[in-house]
Amino acid sequence: MASESISSTEYIKHHLQNLTFGKLPDGSLGLAQDPEQAKAMGFWAINVDTLGVSFLLGALFLYLFSRVAKSATINVPSGSQNFAEWIIEFIDNSVRGSFSGRNPLVAPLALTIFIWIFLMNLMDLVPVDYLPVVAHALGLPFLKVVPTTDPNATFGMSIAVFVLVIYYSIKVKGAGGFAGELALQPFSSNNPVIKTLFIPINLFLEGVNLIAKPVSLSLRLFGNMYAGEMIFILLAIMGGSWAAASVGNSVLFGTQVLLSLGWAIFHILIITLQAFIFMTLTIVYLDMAHQEHH
Repeated sequence: MASESISSTEYIKHHLQNLTFGKLPDGSLGLAQDPEQAKAMGFWAINVDTLGVSFLLGALFLYLFSRVAKSATINVPSGSQNFAEWIIEFIDNSVRGSFSGRNPLVAPLALTIFIWIFLMNLMDLVPVDYLPVVAHALGLPFLKVVPTTDPNATFGMSIAVFVLVIYYSIKVKGAGGFAGELALQPFSSNNPVIKTLFIPINLFLEGVNLIAKPVSLSLRLFGNMYAGEMIFILLAIMGGSWAAASVGNSVLFGTQVLLSLGWAIFHILIITLQAFIFMTLTIVYLDMAHQEHH
């Protein structure tokens, strides 16, 4: 895309647009060729790049860990086995520190969330023009390769966690216990009349608190990764502008490389931290779902 004569605004819009499949204006199904077509497709449109990249990275995670598991040995372990065992031990310690109940699902779920989100975030370190240029050569109008910069992906994961929280809240506490937790906290009274008057207030406060969990979980991940991708795009634009203004100026080129490298190194911390935060909050929310309040 860098070789085409487009404005900075068009360049940014192109790199932040998903490859969207849905109903075209003529009534047929196909890929949107511009942002307006993608917007007109509405709710039932599918972001093909988000789904494709996330599924491929999920399959890569399963393949690598299953391969290590099949080749695991009690003798001198390989480097990949050491790495896998280190990650599993790290996840296990995180679960033990944040989850007080007993549920065999939590640790595997935490491992899956951490590795999968980390891999999706890691795509942010791929130079912004490489894969879109390949996609353009294949006839695809857009390709956004960082699934976590798509709110559909982050909301999808957070909603799945939210469903598990609701499920275990009802399973552990019972439907009545869960309803009572929403209606009788945080304000309560021994007086039946006052206690009844507190119910709508408690339902409102606890309802907002409950809904805020998946919303904050998804928007935190999306916002951080979207901002990181935007900075990489702006650095690419800056480098292109300098190259056009001063061909052969090694100082400007070196400065742009150093800025990009510096942000990439710092961004490694961000992508790891965001995966860890999502995983930790998932564990904490599930722990809250397993706790009974009397």
